[in-house]
Amino acid sequence: MPAKTYHEQYKINAEIRLREQLKTLPAFAAVFFRGIEPTTSVRTRIAYAYDLNIFFNFLKTETDICRDKAVRDLDLGVLDRVSPTTIQDYLDYLKVYSNNEDTERSNGERGLSRKLSSVRSFYNYFYRLQMIQNNPASIVRMPKLHDKDIIRLDSDEVSTLLDEVDTGTNLTKQQLNFHDKTRVRDLALLTLLLGTGIRVSECVGLDINDVDFKNHGIRIIRKGGNQVVVYFGDEVEEALLEYLKERNQVIPVEGHENALFLSLQRKRISVRAVEMLVKKYASLVTQLKKITPHKLRSTYGTQLYKETGDIYLVADVLGHSDVNTTKKHYAAIEDSRRRMARNMVTLKGNKKDQVTIDAFDLDLGDCD
Repeated sequence: MPAKTYHEQYKINAEIRLREQLKTLPAFAAVFFRGIEPTTSVRTRIAYAYDLNIFFNFLKTETDICRDKAVRDLDLGVLDRVSPTTIQDYLDYLKVYSNNEDTERSNGERGLSRKLSSVRSFYNYFYRLQMIQNNPASIVRMPKLHDKDIIRLDSDEVSTLLDEVDTGTNLTKQQLNFHDKTRVRDLALLTLLLGTGIRVSECVGLDINDVDFKNHGIRIIRKGGNQVVVYFGDEVEEALLEYLKERNQVIPVEGHENALFLSLQRKRISVRAVEMLVKKYASLVTQLKKITPHKLRSTYGTQLYKETGDIYLVADVLGHSDVNTTKKHYAAIEDSRRRMARNMVTLKGNKKDQVTIDAFDLDLGDCD
């Protein structure tokens, strides 16, 4: 049997995680998860299950609605015993709470919004099927979300970052011991992220045969499961070719033979490992910006937009299904471009240089 791809194995592992989550929810919740399966990814369903577990644990421990019953044994009628005030109390609870391991957790406005959205979807599903009488979640207002600052590396910081990866000049003595073994890989990996804007999950999921040097493209699986080709430039090509010389000398652990990027354990590198190496090198470049793999993606998108001014191209390359998502992320740049236009049209200039519109005798009609 051929080895499973990264994405195939991820989906299997995710389904197992989802089943474990469902075991701690009321039995009737399975109806909801079967109903949304055709229109959601397993990643989304896991997020729903996680959020709903917190909600039912709140009902069990912080209210009198179902204190005398195990969560697993709750029936659908429990939803009708919840009021809008209870859900508002739940949002207050989420700001600071402890989980089953007594670990303190907290949520900002985005965390509160996501968890309320999960409860709303749960209620909406059963209310739409007329399986419950009330829909209190629909009455509670969503938390106001403020725009997040877009954190990215400047052009000179990108150059400095890659220099640090290449030379290891400012690494500690302990870090330098590993740097000798990972320099070529790390340089190829970060150059690829910065030169294509792909997601970290798309990067670690790459197999060797996903790289096409003839057409300068890599085949990736997007979040929604779509397979697309993303193209790379000369700098990325050079870094990848240099890494493959080293990669072809390594004998991977069984099951990881096809992986492009390997860990020191000769297994496919993990998302967590990439996050850590980005943090390690980025901290040498800037202490004021919290740089993650996703911030490298923002860096690429920013540079591409500055160079092309084509928001639709940026949306397509980054894999945004809705261009409004892209516009929201790069609104600051858009505003900067609009500001540049403020002096482009001169209403009054030097008289000897001024050419009036009347002289052209143009009829523009109702031009908005």
